[in-house]
Amino acid sequence: MNLQYFQSLTRDELTNLASSGAAVLVPLGATEQHGPHLPSYTDSLICESICETAISRLNTQTPLIITPMLSMGCSQHHLAFGGTISFRSSTYLAMLQDIGESLFSCGFTKIIFLNSHGGNESIMLQVANDLLVKHPIWVAAASYWNLVPTPIREQLKEEIGPMPGHAGIFETALVKALRPQWVKEDCMVTEHDSLPWLSTGMPNTLLGTHGLLTGRQGYTDAPIQATIEMGQQSLEIITQHVTDWLELTLQTMEKTEC
Repeated sequence: MNLQYFQSLTRDELTNLASSGAAVLVPLGATEQHGPHLPSYTDSLICESICETAISRLNTQTPLIITPMLSMGCSQHHLAFGGTISFRSSTYLAMLQDIGESLFSCGFTKIIFLNSHGGNESIMLQVANDLLVKHPIWVAAASYWNLVPTPIREQLKEEIGPMPGHAGIFETALVKALRPQWVKEDCMVTEHDSLPWLSTGMPNTLLGTHGLLTGRQGYTDAPIQATIEMGQQSLEIITQHVTDWLELTLQTMEKTEC
């Protein structure tokens, strides 16, 4: 499937696509500190790559348009470390609701959110539910890591640490694969006081304490072992599962009326 960017299309083109049953993908990222070695755009960079590659692989009858990346998210737990631009949860909730309402006003009845930052997840899901209650539309929402089956996630965790973690081996490997020049190799630590309970909770639960939601010193694990090859392998696995999810989602939307 050819990429179609919302921002490159005219109002008439978008209206025609909406009336023909096109779906819209809204990528959700963040601009926040990622330790001393990774850029603040890390989450958004990862989401952009996954979305664009996944769309290019789709085999579906439903046109899919991608909106501009929402590159600032709900990152309040990172503010104390600096290098972060964040919306409060109430502001972010209102923003996502407004985006959904705007797309519905444009005539779109198939809206998909794909998220790459943990702080956005619960708010995204609440907005998806609110839109479904209010309007006769389809809405799908997911964070990319949850689309990877648990056995594969556990295998990746054994090989390269917590997935996604925060600015540890996993995310550092992804950025190395995408923008190696953005990684500050000389700022990486070889050891880090990890907090095992950060990644041991049951799915869709929260265990945390003040100041440590994102790990000590603002990241979860030492990134020194991250390699480009790890990042390439992980991106391929993630992107393929996102592609599969998008295809199944679009097929479901095609076959069933709201």
